Order: sequence, then C-alpha cells, then structure tokens
Amino acid sequence: MTPAAPPDPPDPGGAADRQHVMTAEERAEYERLRRRAAVRHRRARQAGSSVLLLLALLLAPLAVVAAWVQDTVSDTDRYVRTVAPLASEPAVQDVVINRLTDRVVADVDVAAVTDALAKTLQDAGAPPRVVEGAKSLEGPLRDAVRTVVDRTVTRVITSDAFQQVWEGANRRAHAAVVNMLTGDREGALRAEGDTVELDVGAVVDQVRERLVDAGFDKAAAIPDSDRTITLFQTEELGKAQDAMRLLDVLGTWLPVLTVVLAALAVWTAPAHRVMLVTTAAGVALMMVVLLVALAVVRRVYLDSVPPGALPTDAAAAVYDTFVRFLRDSTRTLLVVAVITALVAYLYGPGRPARAVRTAADRSTSAAGRRLGRAGMRTGSTGRWLADHRAWTTAVVIAAGALALVLWNHPTVAAVALVLGVAVAVLIVLAVLAAAAGPAGRAAGRGTEGPAS
Repeated sequence: MTPAAPPDPPDPGGAADRQHVMTAEERAEYERLRRRAAVRHRRARQAGSSVLLLLALLLAPLAVVAAWVQDTVSDTDRYVRTVAPLASEPAVQDVVINRLTDRVVADVDVAAVTDALAKTLQDAGAPPRVVEGAKSLEGPLRDAVRTVVDRTVTRVITSDAFQQVWEGANRRAHAAVVNMLTGDREGALRAEGDTVELDVGAVVDQVRERLVDAGFDKAAAIPDSDRTITLFQTEELGKAQDAMRLLDVLGTWLPVLTVVLAALAVWTAPAHRVMLVTTAAGVALMMVVLLVALAVVRRVYLDSVPPGALPTDAAAAVYDTFVRFLRDSTRTLLVVAVITALVAYLYGPGRPARAVRTAADRSTSAAGRRLGRAGMRTGSTGRWLADHRAWTTAVVIAAGALALVLWNHPTVAAVALVLGVAVAVLIVLAVLAAAAGPAGRAAGRGTEGPAS
C-alpha cells in the first residue's frame, strides 16, 4: 500500500501577495517615474543629436573644399578641365599677347637699324637733312615693328593651336608633378627618396635610333645605363609627399565622415523628420557661408595682386576659373539641401504641407478618374500602387538620391533633371493608382504622407 503524500506546506504569502495590485497612489508614482525616465531619455537623445549635427555642420564646408582640392590636385584630367578656359579668356590672352610682344620688340634693336641706315646714307653723300631724317625713323619703325609683332602674336594666341598647346603643356606638367608627389614610377619625372630624377630613357632610345638611321651603326652599342638624370635633392620632398597622402585621406574620407555624422544626428533625434529639416537647413546655411567666404577671398586676392604684375580683370579671370568647380559643387549642395528640407517639411503635419498634399491628391485623383472614364482602368496594378504608395514614394526618392550620388560631379542642372524625373514618376504612379477604380480611389484617399 502506497503511503499518502504529505500535504504541501501552506504558502505564507498566498497567491494574492504574488499578484500584488497597485493602489492608485502607487500607479501615479509609477507613471510619474516613467515620464521622468522618458524625459531624461529624450533629452539625452536631443543632446547627442545636437552635438552630432554641430560637428556635421562645422565639417561640411571643410569637406567640400577638401574634396575639391584633392580632386584638382590628384586628378590630371580634372586639373586640365579647370585651367583650360584660361587659354580662351580675353583678359588672360591680352596679358600674354602684351608680354610676348614686349619681349620680342625688346629683342629687336631698332636703333641699330636706323643708325646703320643713317651711316649708309651719309657714306653715300646724302644731304644732312636726309641723314637726320633717317635717324628720326626710330620711333615710327619701332611702332611698325610692334604692330606687326602684335598682330602675329595675337593670331597665334587666339588660335585653336594655342588652346591645344596650353592644355597639352598643363597636362604634362601636372602629371609629372603628381607622379613626383605620389612616388609613382610612371612618367619622365619621378621621385626616389629625397631625390627628384628625370628619366631620359625615351630620349636615349630616340637618339640612338636616329643615329643608326643616319649611318652611325656603332650608335647601336650605346648602353642603357645612366638613363636617369638627378635634377635636385631636397629634404622637403618627403614632407610634400606626406602632405599629398594626407590630402588624399581628407579629400576622400572627410565628406564621408560628414555624411555619417549628419545621418547619425537624424537617426538619434527623437523627431527624425524635424531633425532632417534642421540638418538640411543647416547644411544649406553653411553652403551660403562658404559662397560668401569665396567672395571675400576673391576680393582679398584681387587687392593683393599689384596691377603691374597682373591686371585686375585678368586676375579676376584666373581666380574665377580656378574656383568655378568649387562654386558649382557648393551651389549643388545648397540646392540639394534646400530640396531635402522642403520635402521633409511637406511630409509633416503643418497646414501648408497638408494643403499641398491635398491639392496634389485631388489633382492626381481627378486625372485618374478621367482615365477611368476613358476606359483606361489600371485594375489590380493601380490598387497595389494605391495600397503601397508610401513604399513606392520611398523607392522613387531613394533612386533619385542614388542617381545624384553616382553622378560624376553633379551640377545644379543635374539636380533639377533628377528632381523633375522623380516628380514626374511620382505623378504618373499617383494617377495610375487613382485610375484603378472605386476601390483604388478609396485606398488612395486613405493613404496620405506621414504626419509625424
């Protein structure tokens, strides 16, 4: 016979104690502590996002300038595109023409010509008046020489050949300097430690080939050794190469760091949309500050250039040409920031934003109904678009942003093109959704932009 199990000891607290029901005072205290914790958490997020935003805004102008400098210094094609317009700039052409003309005229000894003419006339027994008249021809003859030289030089400088020579010379010089600063062994000019060497191997091969063609068969035995010539040796070369490497790092990663900080500021903020508007507006403001700084630097530069060294209009042309890509990038970012802030605002609960969304929805719905009455109903496709309007809108916006990221040096015109295409696609999708029929229109009216 199995003995009976002993009874369980009594629960001193009871089930009621394990399931304690809070009193009204305890519930109020709990809610108060919960609200306080939520407020502290919200304040911490606001403080963190504010710090991230401040860092991003401070780095934004520096990132733009660093990317422009790195792009211009390290990319030969970009550098050539930067300086190429100077060859066709009238103010710069005038400076080159005048200086070349002065140099050529200074090398022509007009006084010797007139003296020789006067001596020849004197030896020939010409009257003294004629001899003196020949000596007085120095001024008119110098003016005539200058006119001829100026016309010839002008014809050369304003021709397409000068443009090609200008671009070719800048391309070769820039490539040589980049190879020297980066330690690349391609090209004629290269760096070995603290020594800058000129590779004359191609010249040796060409000279050897021409000597052999001219009948000097023994020239084929010219050795391949000593194919480099040491130009100079300096301890500053290492510093210049270090600066070039630092520039590569800053130009590449400083913009990335700025974008990451801005994204983190939006992500950590309690109100993402509000912080996105604030970030975009702040970036736009910093781009305006950068444009103003460029204008101030331009004025300082023009005031520092002596008119005798370079005329003001030519100096202005040089400065504007060199910084035009930086200005273009700054204006592009300004437009992108303004568009981003405007789009983020239109997704908010403000009365103007709601009015714009309502007007757009009414317009696309009316267009969709007209298509439906014309027999062009979109059916299930339109209903799917109406049910997933938020997703399709996000995909279109992301595609537009990706297009600008992948665009090589986008301009304001490129931003306008991408924006126009994105808006057109969104309108077409909204019209197709409204053309699905009554169900599609009902779903479309029930789907609005976020109001948070």
